[in-house]
Amino acid sequence: MEMKAKAKYIKMSPKKIRLVVNIIRKMDVNDSLAQLKFMNKLAAKPVEKLLNSAVANAKHNFGLERDNLYIKEIKVDEGPTLKRWRPRAFGRAGAIRKRSSHISLILDEKEETIKKNIKKSKIAIPKLTKEAPKKEIKKEVPLTGGKKDIEKVEGKKPAKREIEKEIFDERKKGKHRHKEHQDHLREKGKKGFVKKIFRRKAG
Repeated sequence: MEMKAKAKYIKMSPKKIRLVVNIIRKMDVNDSLAQLKFMNKLAAKPVEKLLNSAVANAKHNFGLERDNLYIKEIKVDEGPTLKRWRPRAFGRAGAIRKRSSHISLILDEKEETIKKNIKKSKIAIPKLTKEAPKKEIKKEVPLTGGKKDIEKVEGKKPAKREIEKEIFDERKKGKHRHKEHQDHLREKGKKGFVKKIFRRKAG
């Protein structure tokens, strides 16, 4: 069974890491770790860290033995390059390229082992039971025998009162509300004036 692992954005050029990677390719895991431990290269540290991570994943996730694993494939790809500048003579600028790299690793077994049934412990989650349907509580309405009470019992909404239609005078059609009000006041005033004239004085 193959086991994959990756390390991305390592702040080191691929050329320097490949010097280390080319030595441990197709080696056993134990031999390659011993080789990396005593190698006098800075690139050996990230490679060793990646290899230990891949072995731990194989052991924990698939129950594979460390002694039965070897490096099937390991490669280094170029990552993004950061561009910087340094001052040079006569006002010029020299380019600095800070390179990065991605390492991908594949481990495999020397001899195929029988897969073990590894069952992870599951936490028993209690099943949620449906709540009992709530009983509808009907409020008793005191009946007085009116129309509204009958509508409440039948479940109908009480009918709205009919809006009384205003009777408009055809002669005042098109007049503004304010003018209409003034006409009304004038008519009131006229009636009062006539009454005053024809009022009989007490003898």
